[in-house]
Amino acid sequence: MSYTQGVPRSGAEARRRLQQAALELYQERGFDQTTTAEIAARAGVNERTFFRHFPDKREVLFDGEADLRAALMHEVAEAPEGLAPLDVLLHAFRIAGRILEENRPFSEPRLAIIAVTPALRERDLAKAASLTEAVAEALRRRGVHDRLADLAAQTGWAAFHHAAQAWIDDPSQNLAAHLSQAFNDLRDLTSNPIPGQAHAEV
Repeated sequence: MSYTQGVPRSGAEARRRLQQAALELYQERGFDQTTTAEIAARAGVNERTFFRHFPDKREVLFDGEADLRAALMHEVAEAPEGLAPLDVLLHAFRIAGRILEENRPFSEPRLAIIAVTPALRERDLAKAASLTEAVAEALRRRGVHDRLADLAAQTGWAAFHHAAQAWIDDPSQNLAAHLSQAFNDLRDLTSNPIPGQAHAEV
């Protein structure tokens, strides 16, 4: 698919074209073999326009972090009173889940490309760490103790990623269902013994 048929009329359209062009090229050639000039050409813009929107070719797949951070912190803050920290996070991560679901044609191949590209996995981990800290801070503002807020945020983010991968593997259920299952599984880990454990010692 080529975008050379017309010059983008707005910055938002150029940004969208660049994201889609990068995704296609990374799928076709691999991340390491693709240049910013090639992404720009595929999108029908010049390379200067690429760098006006993105600092490098990794960041093109991580657009929207600031909006996601703001949404997560807002939802943690606005979650109903009386919820346990993990239930607060489940409430907040459903917002992130809706963002992924609304953009599944982009989200699914994006996750697959990140999974096989070390440079992108490194950036993904850095972004996840930043977002996890933001979520932990939002929990602390609700009165959750520092240590518990950090643990809850890290555990919740891991459950979110687990659910996102399950959703990619099994799209017969929506992401909200996979999220609920992941958080239920977390609770089971602390409440149910491992099957056969009672008979392990003789």
